Amino acid sequence: MININNVTIAGAGLLGSQVAWQIAFSGFEVTVYDYFEKGLDASKALHKEYAELFVSTRGASQEQVDEALARLRYTSDLAEAVKDADLINESIPESVEIKQSFYKELSKLAPQKTIFTTNSSTLVPSQIVDSTNRPEKFLALHFGNTVWDSRIGEVMGHPATCPEVYKVICQFSKAMGMVTIPLHKEQSGYIINAVMVPWINASLDLVVKGVADFESVDKTWMLAHNVERGPFAVMDLVGIPLVADINKLWGEQLDDAAALARAHFLEEHYVSQNKLGEKGQEGFYSYPNPAYRDANFI
Repeated sequence: MININNVTIAGAGLLGSQVAWQIAFSGFEVTVYDYFEKGLDASKALHKEYAELFVSTRGASQEQVDEALARLRYTSDLAEAVKDADLINESIPESVEIKQSFYKELSKLAPQKTIFTTNSSTLVPSQIVDSTNRPEKFLALHFGNTVWDSRIGEVMGHPATCPEVYKVICQFSKAMGMVTIPLHKEQSGYIINAVMVPWINASLDLVVKGVADFESVDKTWMLAHNVERGPFAVMDLVGIPLVADINKLWGEQLDDAAALARAHFLEEHYVSQNKLGEKGQEGFYSYPNPAYRDANFI
């Protein structure tokens, strides 16, 4: 019987921090690992924000959030981070080389009991599994942004994933408050990004080609679908560097000139100017009061 009590989150960025908070709030012991101390400091600050958010808008008690905060630990020492881990969920940069290097090092340090899961947005387990020393205990557990609102836990194995391990991760996803979405085959982008990425890319193409400005694209989508965010506001939410990285990765792997053009546009006009999205206070819009939330935007 596989029991999950201690969870390590590798990568203290926005999504990794959200996952760590949701797991801790659900009653599990969580260690947050990041190579950079600055990243850990930012994650601690986010967790304090999430605690306040849960009390003010989600009906959580002060006692509940205090207990969640007490379950969170932080370290830049990978060996320390994984020494007691039953499960690791990785949210490091979307690069095959970076992930392969990480899993090679992780395999040397983690106990044999530890299940490895990736929260990759586009890569499938088969692209990484050879860098692990436990193919039967490696699969994907992918979350949507914002974790507690989207409530998506996509579970995707590869041909060598142990069926029992797959079942345990599906149960864990449910235990941390997600609606578990099982995938029966490997698919880049899973379900959520297989649908969302083409939508984002089509929106970007309109701007890259000079057809329309990003505000007009967002206004059109918001009016047509009666929603609070358009595609460019969503890109700010998930992070512009991630969108650029995905397009660069696909452009290089598939020799896709349009994807490379999107990546170049985002890197030149936004990433290089430190316009990273909502987390960085500026992206397509400026935060904390973006124009698309203004009553006069439409």
